[in-house]
Amino acid sequence: MASSIKKVSSSNSSGGNKLALWLAIALLIIVLDQFTKVLILGNFQLGDSRYVNGFFNVVRWHNTGAAFSFLAGADGWQRWFFVGLGAVATVFILVMLKRHGQQTLFATALSLILGGALGNVIDRLLHGYVVDFIQLHWNGWAFPSFNVADSAISVGAALLIWDEIRRVRKG
Repeated sequence: MASSIKKVSSSNSSGGNKLALWLAIALLIIVLDQFTKVLILGNFQLGDSRYVNGFFNVVRWHNTGAAFSFLAGADGWQRWFFVGLGAVATVFILVMLKRHGQQTLFATALSLILGGALGNVIDRLLHGYVVDFIQLHWNGWAFPSFNVADSAISVGAALLIWDEIRRVRKG
């Protein structure tokens, strides 16, 4: 009986360690995101752009909306809407990580999304907008500016899709 108790206890602690790993990944994304944004805010004025190469610029852009500046022209309510949405997403992701932390690809995807979402929520709380600074361009066409947090969310979403495709093919 003592060995079975020990076994249950050790499996619980490994689940806790997994959650710590997923939260550490999210924290790493937040730190990288905020660090790069501090660099941009300290070295660029709003609208400044520096050519890097034929497909990449560093810019300073403020996005009061969501992806692709969706709702950027709204009267300000969107700031708190997106902060609230980020809070709800955080709680949901934490629950999912606790329940499914042993699923490496799924949990990695959620960790990236969590870190990205919180990185952008921090911006909204501190500044009232999200600091974007990466701009991809080619042949006169420019993709909307984005940041490390947005990149993490996008990679996380792609990993979720990949994970689901793998799960369906196995099933």
